[in-house]
Parts: sequence; C-alpha cells; structure tokens
Amino acid sequence: MVRRALFVKLTAKPGKEAEVAKFLAGALPLAQDEKGTIHWFALKFDERTYGIFDTFNEDTGREAHLKGPIAAALMKKADELLAGPPSIEKVELLASKG
Repeated sequence: MVRRALFVKLTAKPGKEAEVAKFLAGALPLAQDEKGTIHWFALKFDERTYGIFDTFNEDTGREAHLKGPIAAALMKKADELLAGPPSIEKVELLASKG
C-alpha cells in the first residue's frame, strides 16, 4: 500500500490565478516521468487557492520529488505567481482505496 504523500497548498497572487492553474496543469508530464511518484493531483479549492497532492511508496520517492523538476520550476516562479511561499506538508497515509 502507498504510505507516503505530500500536500502542497498554494495561494495565487491576485491576477495570477489563471497562470497558477496553467502551471499546475502543465506539470502533469513531469509528474508522469517520475518513477517514484505513484499518484499526482493538481487541485483548485477556490479562486486563489490551489494545491498538489501526490503519493509515494517510500520516503526516497517523496524526497526525489521534492528535489525534482516540478519543485524546481515552482520555486523559480513562486515570487511571480504566489502570494507567499508554498505550504508543504509531508503526510503519512493510514488507508486508501484504488
């Protein structure tokens, strides 16, 4: 069972919402190329709040993802697109279906 996850919360700067959504949708091919990333979801909670939720079999996959191309691209664009730094939470999954 997949046991590790990340939950990243992003708040777009006013007027940058569409760019944040486009960035997240465009990151899907990068996530698909990551061997250690089992599931990857780009999320929209409301007009300015977005997120990423991804799962991993082990800590090494999660750490590789945090050092990978999506994280690097996000940090490069963070000052331009985000109202503040991303909130990155390491999560342990207790149960899952699918």
